[in-house]
Amino acid sequence: MKIFVTRTIPGPGIKMLQEKFEVEVFSEDKIIPHAELLEKVQGTDAILSLLTDQIGVDVFDAAGSSLKVVANYAVGFDNIDIVEAKKHGIAVTFTPYAERIIEPVAEHAMALLLAVSKKILPADKFVRDGKYEGWDPGLFLDEGLGGKVLGVVGAGRIGSHLAKIAKGFDLKVIYTDIKPNPKFEQDFDAQFLQLDQLLKESDFVSLHCNLTKDNCGFINIDKLALMKETAILINTARGGLVKEEDLVKALQNGGISGAGLDVYEDEPDLAEGLIDLPNVVLTPHIASATIEARTEMSKMAAENIIAVLEGQTPPNLVK
Repeated sequence: MKIFVTRTIPGPGIKMLQEKFEVEVFSEDKIIPHAELLEKVQGTDAILSLLTDQIGVDVFDAAGSSLKVVANYAVGFDNIDIVEAKKHGIAVTFTPYAERIIEPVAEHAMALLLAVSKKILPADKFVRDGKYEGWDPGLFLDEGLGGKVLGVVGAGRIGSHLAKIAKGFDLKVIYTDIKPNPKFEQDFDAQFLQLDQLLKESDFVSLHCNLTKDNCGFINIDKLALMKETAILINTARGGLVKEEDLVKALQNGGISGAGLDVYEDEPDLAEGLIDLPNVVLTPHIASATIEARTEMSKMAAENIIAVLEGQTPPNLVK
């Protein structure tokens, strides 16, 4: 059986597949051009894809009737047309949030929060530019974290781990979700609020929800207008949750104080003006980029493919 892997990935996954199947890996260190993807998948039994690959009906048609599974090396699967996959009888799997993936994403969210609120990047640049001439009592003043309010949007496993970290900084936690989460409330002494009220009360807002058709771009100019002028927005979830052009305007006009972003609406492209703002910290979609997390994701993707090709139900099937 033939497997096509759209990009080299770290961890044991490719070797696990090579021990059982014929495996071809796109060797260039870049996103595979879509035209080349359509060519490479012809006659394959499985595709190991990344979230940067758009997998839709054209890919399924190009692969032909032999294609049995698309295993996404990602914690989400919004890059895959699930409806068309089901029509073609193709299983879709992903690498959901295991502990070694949950923790680094929450840690990265807190790192962004600290970097923005403590003005770490502009202070670093200040020193590197030779402007530091000695201690100054008014230099890079910020407000402390103790007693401030963290609004968690999405009280799942990552949001919960962030809340756990936040309590160590004496942050008050409030949250919103599809419905109240009694365990989250008990564990973190947290209060459930509707989104609009959470945005009004939070000093920091951190997004931890899946991207769906219903919430695409839901953090827009109207929602940003509800936030405090001193508030900071953090996004390590999905770039499509935030209307990036609106965020730039809010940051330029003082609508909010700052933002820390690891994901982008049209990545790798950024909204015009975003990169020029001094009150944002930008990282290149690396929140889960630990050796442990990538190793686990690699293993999970391979296990999903092996299960399907051996006639079993994969452990992480998208239903």
